[in-house]
Amino acid sequence: MVKENNIQKLREQVINSETRFLEGPRSRWRELRFVFKVFAEFIRGFQKLHFAGPCVTVFGSARFNEQHEYYQKAREMGAAISKLGFTVLTGGGPGIMEAANRGAFEVGGQSIGCNIVLPHEQKENPYVQTSVEFRYFFVRKTLLIKYSYAFVIMPGGWGTMDEMFEALTLIQTGKIKEFPVVLFGKDYWKNLINLTNDMVEYQTVSAKEIKEYLLITDSIDEAVAHIKKHAIEKFKLKKHRVMKPKRWLGEWFS
Repeated sequence: MVKENNIQKLREQVINSETRFLEGPRSRWRELRFVFKVFAEFIRGFQKLHFAGPCVTVFGSARFNEQHEYYQKAREMGAAISKLGFTVLTGGGPGIMEAANRGAFEVGGQSIGCNIVLPHEQKENPYVQTSVEFRYFFVRKTLLIKYSYAFVIMPGGWGTMDEMFEALTLIQTGKIKEFPVVLFGKDYWKNLINLTNDMVEYQTVSAKEIKEYLLITDSIDEAVAHIKKHAIEKFKLKKHRVMKPKRWLGEWFS
């Protein structure tokens, strides 16, 4: 009980730390301390994800249970991505994230979760083989994108849309390469699809850009073919020997 209380207090401190940072200017010392915390979080993430191999990140809601159609589709997606030779990378929580990790785990693939500390605890799903816990959303989101050669957007809410538009914006502005993006679930995303068509009509996005890397589909096979063409073939990815951690650099984990 004492241990649980200590964990809860630590969690509250972490949440309050980010909340206070976003309230506005603070003392120079407090801002500097925050910078070092962010730096340390990036380093921990780099150390663990450095050995992951090429990843595909699957985004989606934490609120679907295993009986839901979208959970089952995400599970199939995770397995299919893993069979292509990619590491499946998710936010590490329940729902779609669990399903994608589970699919990879069940076919013997590598499954990684980047979990976030939230006011209402998000538990790491049991199919994650390597886990990285983050305090700050922007650090977590950066690393979910950094190590990926493709992004699969399953049905989700505000957080999923934030992650999707972050990836699309970075591709559109040339900050990252034109990695394939799969928007899965035509019926779920129909209003967003209509909005995207309006953007093309008003020329706020380019139709050519979308046709190059964005696929909207209900088919696992079509999604896999899109990733294979625009990630594996385009970037000439090949299987190679996985690098091993170096203990003298503090990389003591697998």
